[in-house]
Amino acid sequence: MVKPAGICPAAGPWKAACSVTDVHRMPYFSRLILFLFCLMVLVESRKPKKRRWTGQLGTPKPSHLYKKNPDMTKIRHGKPQPLLRVDDHDFTMRPAFGGPAIPVGVDVQVESLDSISEVDMDFTMTLYLRHYWKDERLAFPSASNKSMTFDGRLVKKIWVPDVFFVHSKRSFIHDTTTDNIMLRVFPDGQVLYSMRITVTAMCNMDFSHFPLDSQTCSLELESYAYTDEDLMLYWKNGDESLKTDEKISLSQFLIQKFHTTSRLAFYSSTGWYNRLYINFTLRRHIFFFLLQTYFPATLMVMLSWVSFWIDRRAVPARVSLGITTVLTMSTIITGVNASMPRVSYIKAVDIYLWVSFVFVFLSVLEYAAVNYLTTVQERKARKPQEKFPCMCGMLHSRTMTLDGSCSESEANSLAGYPRSHILTEEERQDKIGVHLALSNESSSSRKKGLLKGQVGLRIFQNTHAIDKYSRLIFPASYIFFNLIYWSVFA
Repeated sequence: MVKPAGICPAAGPWKAACSVTDVHRMPYFSRLILFLFCLMVLVESRKPKKRRWTGQLGTPKPSHLYKKNPDMTKIRHGKPQPLLRVDDHDFTMRPAFGGPAIPVGVDVQVESLDSISEVDMDFTMTLYLRHYWKDERLAFPSASNKSMTFDGRLVKKIWVPDVFFVHSKRSFIHDTTTDNIMLRVFPDGQVLYSMRITVTAMCNMDFSHFPLDSQTCSLELESYAYTDEDLMLYWKNGDESLKTDEKISLSQFLIQKFHTTSRLAFYSSTGWYNRLYINFTLRRHIFFFLLQTYFPATLMVMLSWVSFWIDRRAVPARVSLGITTVLTMSTIITGVNASMPRVSYIKAVDIYLWVSFVFVFLSVLEYAAVNYLTTVQERKARKPQEKFPCMCGMLHSRTMTLDGSCSESEANSLAGYPRSHILTEEERQDKIGVHLALSNESSSSRKKGLLKGQVGLRIFQNTHAIDKYSRLIFPASYIFFNLIYWSVFA
């Protein structure tokens, strides 16, 4: 079948072949335009289709499995109006400035009495200090008449009393975990201001009766800037304004009582101020000092008396015992004074320790006197023997026969003596008679002494008279001193 020449049918098997043939017959410029047109059609077909506006927001439909609630915290509300109009007033001025003095009530709750220092003469106390006053500038409307409570941040914006501790060495407001300050404002303008404070203050102590003493200390509160014409400081509930914890206790003291007082304090340059006092009385526990001071000192004095029963010829034993007791007493005195302030007056414990030291020292001097007198007596006893050796021999029955003749050794010792020093026969007979009488008396005393025991007789013969008197005088004097001491200071 042959296609007709020059004719492209609209339909039939010759249509495709005719189109291709026509394309090839088109000029180059026409083909370029056709290519660009086809490219533009292709690009437009790949762009996303835009939805038409129908007048409704295209919000996604919620799922039937999970429904998310709106977060109300992210919704911004309008700024609330403050009930306390702090910025509308000048709080650098006290309430009712220019008028009468503003009354400020105070009450205190003592949490703990931490320590008492005799060396520094101070005490440390932790307490809750509360102030009460009325400031109409802080009044706010309230249908329920309820108060509002704030922390320490509001204190810096309003007026508060400038109370400080007189004679305080250091103090601080607790700040764990935040500042321990509370401010409570009532609708009518009444204000409660409370804070927790630890303060170390001076306490004038009198140690004349130490350790049998009682001490009275005071914590004083006062306004620093406002005189009694501007601020009237007073205890809110009288004696009931001071409350203490029943568990408060100290290791060395017994807390007897707390009480409050108030008075006016005058300063020559500024005027009169109201001052409040927290007074408390402490009585010292004596048992600790009995164990650590009084009992050791008493035992050292009693130990020094042991030397009165030691043989006076035992010089090393008695000397070492005396020196040991003296040094021990010195150590006790030094230890007590190390924990005390250097006061210029005598304390009760000083009287006891120094009197005990004197007793110990006198026991050492007593043996020195005994040793000296014993040496003098022995020297006097040796002098007649050196001057009359034969007479010394006559004093012993074993060295002289009854017929008055001397022994051979004594006869030889008389060779160098003059004739006048040798006794005659009649004198010898008289001496022999006296010697026999003394021998009989001594034998009878020995028999009586044997009934009491050889040891007691030996001690009695070797003991000086001073030792015998000291055994009674020293203990009696020390007991008498203790009776007077404890009756006066206890």
